[in-house]
Amino acid sequence: MSCDHHVHVPAGHGQTFEVRAGQYLTVIDSNGQQAADFVAVVLGDTAQHLSPVHTRRHLNSLFFQVGDHLYSNTDEPLLTVLSDSCGVHDANVPACDSTRFSIDFGVDDHRNCLDNLHEGLSAYGVLAVNVPEPFNLFQNGPVTADGRMQVTDPTSKPGDRVVFKVLKDLVCAVSSCPQDIIPGNGLLVTPIDIRISDDAPELV
Repeated sequence: MSCDHHVHVPAGHGQTFEVRAGQYLTVIDSNGQQAADFVAVVLGDTAQHLSPVHTRRHLNSLFFQVGDHLYSNTDEPLLTVLSDSCGVHDANVPACDSTRFSIDFGVDDHRNCLDNLHEGLSAYGVLAVNVPEPFNLFQNGPVTADGRMQVTDPTSKPGDRVVFKVLKDLVCAVSSCPQDIIPGNGLLVTPIDIRISDDAPELV
């Protein structure tokens, strides 16, 4: 019997879930203009994790495209990008933490992506300091001609999605980015939805 599982990530919160090799993972920006911090560790070997740094080296690019693999810190492909209706994502900016909000914005106890990601991963023995750097799906992080990084509002529209083929059993965590102080989510934090299926979804 085929599996078709839905995970809802409430606005500004996180969810952690398992996927198996051979399954399809779809990340959906339900309302549009919402960044989703995405990390993954190998099930049963959390020291091996999805790595933006290693992926950039393999792709010789700051950005991934349809057909690319996303690689682990041991240079193993963990996911393949099958479909992408948005095409604008970031793999350069680390997850915001409580210090970012308290020091840069003067706001204490603000929800943040690092805590959102660690909340579920802690059940698998992952310490907060070992939460991998994320792929920031739907986040608009252009690099200027003089090499500077920017973060501005996403270009994603309601229902935009990225479809991955899972290549190894993984524990994934997704945070609906809680940033509501500066541009990055259209100043309105909204949910992210996840679909996990055994059968290939309709590609866009």
